[in-house]
Amino acid sequence: MFLRLPPVLLSFAALPLFAITPGSQAPDFKGTDSNGVTHMLSEYHGKYVVLEWANQGCPYDQKHYLTGNMETLQRQWTAKGVIWLSVLSSAPGEQGSVTPVEENQYLKKMNAAPTAALLDPQGTIARLYQAKTTPHMFVIDPQGKLIYQGAIDDKPTTDHADIKTAHNYLNAALQSAMAGKSVAVASTRPYGCSVKYKD
Repeated sequence: MFLRLPPVLLSFAALPLFAITPGSQAPDFKGTDSNGVTHMLSEYHGKYVVLEWANQGCPYDQKHYLTGNMETLQRQWTAKGVIWLSVLSSAPGEQGSVTPVEENQYLKKMNAAPTAALLDPQGTIARLYQAKTTPHMFVIDPQGKLIYQGAIDDKPTTDHADIKTAHNYLNAALQSAMAGKSVAVASTRPYGCSVKYKD
């Protein structure tokens, strides 16, 4: 008789090629942000939500922050009522692991503007979403359905210059959904540094 482990206990190696399937209900979660405030996905029902897996030390993530690309996206979409949650799932001692104070200092230094930055050192939220890389982007619609998961754009490099010519999948998904249209590309292979899971 085989013991079926709950999804949250699956190792990173056991994760499928793609994360949860677009069109399915996004898993609810509870997380604490860098200011000690608790957030639950369910409290944002009725709004679009972006989940952005982040890691300060990852050169792929740095590409989007050092160019101002991620900050611009955060401001652009939160101004339209989107809830933007950066999620930091690096385990203690791993690249990207930060204290709340360190994360707040980084957000200030980068002039970043997420709704909140959730600290997930145990990887609980990351495993629910089968997050693979930093960045790895998820878009959830007002009904709580996942409408996009995958790469932020189609340029899987660390070259800052690629930002200018990239097709931004995140923008395309939100623009289509908010216009009442279906999302043409709902799932792509995420690129970046691997999420630094605890085990």
